[in-house]
Amino acid sequence: MTTAHGQDGVDLLGGWTQRAPHRTRQQALDTGSVTGGVRFAFYGRTSTRKHQHYSTSAAWQREAAESVIADHGAITVEFFDTGCSRRLPWTRRPQAAALLATLDNEDPGFEAIVVGEYERAFTDSQFTRIIALLQHHNVQMWLPETGGPVNTSNPAHQALMTMLGAQSQREVLRARHRVLAAMSAQTRDQGRYLGGRPPYGYRLVDAGPHPNQAHARWGRRAQRLDPDPTTAPHVQWIFAQRLAGTSTASIARALNDQGIPCPSSADPDRNPHRTGEAWTLRTVAAILANPRYTGRQVWNRQRAHHAPTETETPLVHQWTVRRDWVVSKAATHPALVTEADFVAAQAIRAARPTSNGSTRTYLLAGLLQCGLCERRMDSHWTNHRPGYRCRHGHTSSQRRSPGQPKTLYRREDHLLDQLTAHLTSPDGTAVLHEEETRADDIVGYLRDNDLIIVCDEKGWAARSDPA
Repeated sequence: MTTAHGQDGVDLLGGWTQRAPHRTRQQALDTGSVTGGVRFAFYGRTSTRKHQHYSTSAAWQREAAESVIADHGAITVEFFDTGCSRRLPWTRRPQAAALLATLDNEDPGFEAIVVGEYERAFTDSQFTRIIALLQHHNVQMWLPETGGPVNTSNPAHQALMTMLGAQSQREVLRARHRVLAAMSAQTRDQGRYLGGRPPYGYRLVDAGPHPNQAHARWGRRAQRLDPDPTTAPHVQWIFAQRLAGTSTASIARALNDQGIPCPSSADPDRNPHRTGEAWTLRTVAAILANPRYTGRQVWNRQRAHHAPTETETPLVHQWTVRRDWVVSKAATHPALVTEADFVAAQAIRAARPTSNGSTRTYLLAGLLQCGLCERRMDSHWTNHRPGYRCRHGHTSSQRRSPGQPKTLYRREDHLLDQLTAHLTSPDGTAVLHEEETRADDIVGYLRDNDLIIVCDEKGWAARSDPA
């Protein structure tokens, strides 16, 4: 039987196809037998591990790079980043950072760097910073777009680098817009589950073949949310208690007293970043504020903010305002609470009963924040009227900073009068009509727009609520 290899595993056919009667200069460069050629470091990058194989991406990028340096030298060392976004600076990419680190060596092993495609290596103004560093170490940068080394003193090259940086950034923005627009449509029109941890009280079940035919042919399946028999009753109990006027703190204490596992304890595999010790006020508040318990699919409650600078965190998750959420047009999974009850639960503010059994109402409860210590101001009844105060360091684990007043106090009626004047100002910036100046209208406007009132010794200011 004839095999693909000869004796001792030698690839005879492969060697024969690569052998030529007369060796070209490029072939000699590739074997390292030509002296005087430039030594190149090759840099490449692929942004994903799952959707593009490393060897395939590296092969075409290296081939493009080798075509640029033909007859000039050979690649002696390779640096290739996998799973890194182009938005990350070179210092945050493992292989790019290793390449830059070698520049401090007496002999880094290369005199120039070559890349297979500008967009694979740079975006925005990254090239300007890298080329300045390379010039300091007398290292050239070769690009396919320039057909050779980049000459920063050449006006044509300067204009080309500016255009390529803008084009690379434009490609990022276009791709991001397409993805976000597609995910919005999939949530709003199709009610599709787009991934992530299922909310406490739900589990993931099979929902049939993937709606994308190509993915379906590969065997991928869609998923949807379904009530978890163990935890769903706890969610329903939490909403029932809240609708009865129970505070979130009391609900959390009751759950802990009953020994009910908190979400991170009930599903530790999906919550490795949490301790799973006990229910907290924030955990209960997050459940009560999650609209997916109504059976609708909701997307874009959180958004990833990229900050690819040298000092900032590359990825920061921020809560979006409610008007930017994308909600499915129809129910997509069984509801644990009706929409009417969910909306009603959002408007409930637990009130402490007085000694005579009456209930005091604080319209701005939860909407005031101390601008000095950034804590929520406590509701406080004094002189037969509602008010709000913050006693810095009195009820927290941190002491009051020097120079801070012992107590910051604001009367509710004074704040409502000032808000009324501000929201109905005659200078053309009014957001409420004169007939909408009731206290309920003003409070409703603040809550609907996720605004809080930040108070300090000098006054107050309305800001977006980061929570």
